[in-house]
Amino acid sequence: MYRAILPEGQIVCERYEHAEEGIELYDDDDEFVAFVPYSTLNALIDEDAYGSDERSIM
Repeated sequence: MYRAILPEGQIVCERYEHAEEGIELYDDDDEFVAFVPYSTLNALIDEDAYGSDERSIM
């Protein structure tokens, strides 16, 4: 799973695809979740980067 970090919060998704102006996020049922413009995307990280530690990595 992936975590899109935005100025307003975070979106968790199963997969993503690059588009011309941003990324498209999809859930585990392959349903579209959100479009995030590159200009508002702070980071896209793999959920495994968080591990079991809940402290912020930002």
